[in-house]
Amino acid sequence: MYTIYVGDKPIILTTKVEKETDFKSFLLKSVNIGKVIKILNSTDLRAVHLIHNNPDKLLKHFLKLLPNVVAGGGKAYNAKNEVLFIYRNNKWDLPKGKIEGKESIEETALREVEEETGVDGLKITKPLPTTYHIFKRNGKHRIKITYWFEMKTKFDGKLYPQEKEGITKVEWLDQKAAQEALENSYANIRNLI
Repeated sequence: MYTIYVGDKPIILTTKVEKETDFKSFLLKSVNIGKVIKILNSTDLRAVHLIHNNPDKLLKHFLKLLPNVVAGGGKAYNAKNEVLFIYRNNKWDLPKGKIEGKESIEETALREVEEETGVDGLKITKPLPTTYHIFKRNGKHRIKITYWFEMKTKFDGKLYPQEKEGITKVEWLDQKAAQEALENSYANIRNLI
């Protein structure tokens, strides 16, 4: 099973057919993805289920529905075990960005965290779950696939928000502050923290 977000509402890719309650089901093979996005954005339905009988083909079929944007990002910890957050578009988020050229996804994640926050000396400690969400750019919907990594750093310097990317704040947040920030964040990020 996979979850793709449209705003904070999930599209759930599944092999199970369930009785519809506060969600609607469609067959993945014949779904109109534009209609699904519109339903999620304009109704009080809580989710949409897209069903396919082969679990190995769920994600593959779904990713063919819209252009894909591949990104890498980081959940970075400092020596005090605080997590690095950015504030952009009036929401708390984790630093991430699109892959460039022939860099590996790990290189992308490290570069983006450093560019968006000013933090250096980052080391990847482990991969985290990949997230998926649908967004609109220039009037067209796309699927962003973000590969996340846990990172550690001993960096203790000044934080620099990358203003040209719309980032207005960068902060190290302890567990309590991180939980508060998540109240004004994205569903994908809440799942990572």
